Amino acid sequence: MLAVGACVFDAYGTLFDVGSAAAACRDVLGDKAGTVSAAWRDKQLDYTWLRAAQGRHADFAQVTADALDFTLAQFGINDPTVAARLLRLYRRLDCYPEVPETLRALRAKGIKTAILSNGTPAMLAELTEAAGLAGLVDRIFSVEEVGVFKPHPDVYRLAMEGLGLPAHEILFFSANGWDAHAASAFGFKVVWCNRGRQPPEHLPGKPDFEIRSLADLPI
Repeated sequence: MLAVGACVFDAYGTLFDVGSAAAACRDVLGDKAGTVSAAWRDKQLDYTWLRAAQGRHADFAQVTADALDFTLAQFGINDPTVAARLLRLYRRLDCYPEVPETLRALRAKGIKTAILSNGTPAMLAELTEAAGLAGLVDRIFSVEEVGVFKPHPDVYRLAMEGLGLPAHEILFFSANGWDAHAASAFGFKVVWCNRGRQPPEHLPGKPDFEIRSLADLPI
């Protein structure tokens, strides 16, 4: 699995727990926290795909805020301080507990590490700094360099060209099944970190490996 030139990771849902922002707001969201978080994430992804289809790009910070406004309205939550708090927390999401040691172990074996994400450069820099991962990632690639969201092939090409490696020498990790399939269709070797125990997508491409957590990597 690790006979590659670089390991490239999706950020949201793969390295960072997208549910941690709402979980930290249970004092105001109560038992709706998990449902709000899931609906927010679904709408966020919907907006990335819809904007890509329309050719009307806005950065991930704007898409995330727009998706949150829709979600809070859907749940009848009209307090602007709740929205502001959730957006602040989203910029400093918790990383999954096994992530730091996984990245350290890869770098100890001389394998380059990188992030390839829908997030803006500022969002990704703040996430990695807050989680103490900045020194464990060699490169961060944001879709803002190409102006279109995943799963457009130009996004995956960013990592290939930025790392100076052919697609088949890159091992890509994502917890999102659609992302894992698209990266495979592009030509990457792919590990689907299926944290949510979802069935496979019916889309082009097929992940080479499936794990439940990055702790399952044979490093």
